[in-house]
Amino acid sequence: MKKILVIGEIKDQELRNVSFEVITAARKAAIGGEVVSVLLGNECEEMAGQLFDHGADRVVIVDHPDLNRYTTDAYKQALLQVIEKEEPNGIMMGHTSIGKDLAPRVATKLDSGLISDVIAIEEEDEELVYTTPIYSGKAFEKRTFEDDFIFITIRPNNFELPEVDNSRSGEVIKYDAEIKDIRMIIKNVAKKASEGVDLSEAKVVVAGGRGLKDADGFNSLYELADLLGAAVGASRGACDADFCDYSLQIGQTGKVVTPDLYIAVGISGAIQHLAGMSNSKVIIAINKDPEADIFGVADYGIVGDLFEIIPILIEELKELNLAKTH
Repeated sequence: MKKILVIGEIKDQELRNVSFEVITAARKAAIGGEVVSVLLGNECEEMAGQLFDHGADRVVIVDHPDLNRYTTDAYKQALLQVIEKEEPNGIMMGHTSIGKDLAPRVATKLDSGLISDVIAIEEEDEELVYTTPIYSGKAFEKRTFEDDFIFITIRPNNFELPEVDNSRSGEVIKYDAEIKDIRMIIKNVAKKASEGVDLSEAKVVVAGGRGLKDADGFNSLYELADLLGAAVGASRGACDADFCDYSLQIGQTGKVVTPDLYIAVGISGAIQHLAGMSNSKVIIAINKDPEADIFGVADYGIVGDLFEIIPILIEELKELNLAKTH
């Protein structure tokens, strides 16, 4: 049995779903041991209940003004002090922008191995095996740790959310942290991302490419996404053409998404874009070119003019939603 620390991630004063998905992953690695959720933040104690509801055995909180917004120096110092006190057998966190920055720095300090971007954990020959995508998602690699200490980051939307049990409770421990010599202070955050569903955690994504022709072409995608409860994404080509903000970019140099449903609209399917979405559970492609590469990874394809197809989809969804309300 092992003690695994799982790092919760807070965004806009709310816990991100990946905070709960990591608990699922930790259950597999703990082998009947203890799963301890760690919250680094400021005035975040009230979030502990959600972690218990999703399966945490214990919650550790470090509450400090310098942890109000993520900075590498502050979070690294706080987490290392928690690790020193808890002496865990493993650490897990989301493969998010924070996880990508924090995990390798902490692993270096601990002189520990690190397996990043894990999409599956399995037991083979009484040994835990961690699967990660390589070559832009074209292949998969199975990796193990040489020693007993586990340190991984998991890709969001690849591990099921634990069942919510509101009757669960547990011990909340508060640790003080000494944070000093911070080289970066964030005074304000200017948000460019669209309102609505978080792209990196969305279960449904509607993404547009150069085929939308201009920024106005994205308006229909926002309407479609709203009806589906989806997030809107984009190819790099659409971002480069200034159809939308780069915060929506999906691909090798953008965000990696793994939704239950991915709808690619007017996207040709360059390998750089496929690297960011090819592991989606179901892919629907809409493109007027029957030879477009996107059809090579799509489960369903519609060959036709997107400016005719999208309005039809929107009207059908409106009728379905209207029927549900009556």
